[in-house]
This record gives sequence, structure tokens and C-alpha cells, in this order.
Amino acid sequence: MKTAVLIPCYNESATIEKVVKDFRQVLPHADIYVYDNNSTDGSDEIARNAGAIVRYEYQQGKGNVVRTMFREIDADCYIMVDADDTYPAEAAKEFEKLVLDGKADMVIGDRLSSTYFTQNKRLFHNTGNRMVRKFINLFFRSDLNDIMTGMRAFSYNFVKSFPISSKEFEIETEMSVFALLNNFKIIEIPVEYRDRIEGSESKLNTYKDGYKVIMMIIALIRDERPLFFFSTVSLILLIIAGIYFFPIFSMFLKTGYVLKIPSLIVISTVVIVATIIFLTGVILHVLKRQHADNLEHHLILLNEMKKKE
Repeated sequence: MKTAVLIPCYNESATIEKVVKDFRQVLPHADIYVYDNNSTDGSDEIARNAGAIVRYEYQQGKGNVVRTMFREIDADCYIMVDADDTYPAEAAKEFEKLVLDGKADMVIGDRLSSTYFTQNKRLFHNTGNRMVRKFINLFFRSDLNDIMTGMRAFSYNFVKSFPISSKEFEIETEMSVFALLNNFKIIEIPVEYRDRIEGSESKLNTYKDGYKVIMMIIALIRDERPLFFFSTVSLILLIIAGIYFFPIFSMFLKTGYVLKIPSLIVISTVVIVATIIFLTGVILHVLKRQHADNLEHHLILLNEMKKKE
């Protein structure tokens, strides 16, 4: 059984050597890949000298790096970890065992139930993690503790069926939602998070990347729960139309006259648009169900191919 450790890396010269050596010590049988994402501080050479297989992704952004890693690497277990030395390599053994034993398709390194809030010094990151967790659990009917962790393990089936659309740090949210909606086996393991060492700087922009994560969540709700999303939009439009319609209707009952014809025309248009939006949601819901069936067939084919190999 083959295990691959995947490390996205962008300007992590202060920590990449330790991360590679730590995982080499814990998983001596694993192939350790460092995917350099246009580093300018010599991170790639440091990783290579530490014993990693170094490859390159020239499109900037963690999502782009993960897409390339998942396309290029074949393994039975994939362990992905950030290059900033904030996650313990010792946890990788348990992650690997859960995946190779078939108990999990995605193992999540849960920071938020452990030391994250005491170690992390960036207040808005704490708030952002809580907010994203609440949104995902609310809209996707889940109970995950950590949505945006940078340490995870994956099965072959998950990696080869995950259609990545994220380009940057939204990738973790997209992974979590994809696993939830497609009934992959998820296990969360608390891991001790440690803050970055002095001289190591986070590449995450609190406001810019936070906005992208929020937009990703909205897009995922639209794409993965279309009936809910478009029904909500239709309901809002119908409420607005009703607010303007009832005074006109009330006046008509009293006087027998419709006094605001232009307003009534606009209201009728809004109701028609709301109906079309609702029907769009129904159609997309049916297509989403068909897509889920296609994914199941895809997973069956993947399993058959693995058996033949």
C-alpha cells in the first residue's frame, strides 16, 4: 500500500526542512512530495536537500497546487499538510491507518477542538473559523468541528473524484463540502496546533481570503443545494411582491378600482420571475441527483481499476 505526503509550499524556507524531516521520520515508507508554488526564498532547494521529491506548480494559489497534486500523484493514502510546521507529524500514523483500513475517505486534523484558539494570535482568524464552521454545519446538515484545517488524509477514491474549482485558500472549505454531500466517510482527529515560529509569515489575508471563502460557501450552496437556494430566492421575491400587492388589493376591495396599474405590472413581473427561479431550482435539483448517480458509477469504476492493478 502506497502512501504519499503532499506539502504545498510557498516561501516557507524557515520551516520546510523540519516538516519534511519530521514526516520522513514518522512515515519512512512514504513518498514525500513538496509542490513549490513560485517560492523566491529557496524553499524548493531546502526541501530537496531534506529528501523530498520537489515538483512545481506555476499558477499561484493553494487550490491550483492541490489540483495538480491530486492529478499527478497515485497512492492508496494521501496525507496533505501545510509547510508551516503548525501541525504535528506524529498524527500522520493514525491518519494513514484510518484511510488504509478503509474506515475513512477523509481524515480531518481538528485544530479547533484542541489548541488552536490558545496558540493562534490572529483574532479575526479565530472568528472566521467559527463563522465558516457554523455556516457549513447549518446549510449542509453536518457537525464538523474544523472546516479549514491544513492537515488531512484522503483515500484514492476521494482524490480521483474531487473536481476542484478553488484557486486559493477556499480549497479546504470545498473539500469538506464535497465529502459531506457525496457521502464519503469522514473522521475527525484532534491534533495539537502550534503557531508559526518567529520569521515564518502567514500567506493568508484575513479579509481578502475571508471574502473568498464566504463567496465559495454561497456558490457551494447554489451548486450543491440548488432547490434550497433558488426556493429561498423565490420566496424573498414573493414576500416583496406581497408587501406591495396587498395595499393595492385592499384598496380594490374598498373602492372597486385599481389605482396603481404600473405597480401591479411590476408586481406581476416579479411573481413571474420568482416562479421561473423556483422552476430553475427544481431542474437543477434533478440534474444534481443525476450527477450524484454518475459519481457513484465513477467510484465503482475506480474500484474495479484498482483491483485489476
